Amino acid sequence: MACRNPGPRLANALESVWAQRDLAPELVVVDGASTDGTAEWLERQRDRIQVLISAPDDGVYDAMNKGLAAACGEWVLFLGADDELDSDITLAEACVQLRHTSGGVVAGEVAYADGRVYRLAASPHPRARNFVHHQGAFYRRSLFAEHGPFDSSLRVMADYDFNLRLWKNHVHFKASSLRVCRCGTGGLSDRGNWRGYREEIRVRHRHYPAHQCWLWDAISVVRFVRKKLIVSVSPRHG
Repeated sequence: MACRNPGPRLANALESVWAQRDLAPELVVVDGASTDGTAEWLERQRDRIQVLISAPDDGVYDAMNKGLAAACGEWVLFLGADDELDSDITLAEACVQLRHTSGGVVAGEVAYADGRVYRLAASPHPRARNFVHHQGAFYRRSLFAEHGPFDSSLRVMADYDFNLRLWKNHVHFKASSLRVCRCGTGGLSDRGNWRGYREEIRVRHRHYPAHQCWLWDAISVVRFVRKKLIVSVSPRHG
């Protein structure tokens, strides 16, 4: 879990981890030198956190890379500071599936507070947009050693870039019907800022020739305009 000045919502996110039954997950928290009291609060929770890192970082993906370097488990899940695991047996149910899969990534469902639900499509279109929500995806930790860490120069779409690296190297993405987490709205990739769409286009062109990208680039622009219109009408949704 990476955070910086998350405010009180962090406590709910962590409580959803601490409440897990039938297993004891390795919890790695990377705080980017918060100044809102989070760093001090986390220090008081040290006995419930396996690894706590509190230091300045170069954005959320740099923080996630630090967490990866500190993690020891076979599988990793990146939970946001405003996300909560869906139930107190979510990780136990996930472990049953992970023990019996040949997949490199197992992607469950992610539900947003405004009612949107995301899941891995039966036939993903990787050129279209990011096809896996990392808040609901379990990654084999070994994949990061084999294919490199998140590119922290990307501020919004480094997970899309990583997913495309895996896809083009024939890593198997397996869909799961398990509801993994509930997410708040307005997160880093959910704000409708042009930077996210611009990075989406940039990442797409990293992995595919231009003639395979132009249609999806145009659709990215249309999605950006649509998102801005939705947010302007109803800031709580979109």
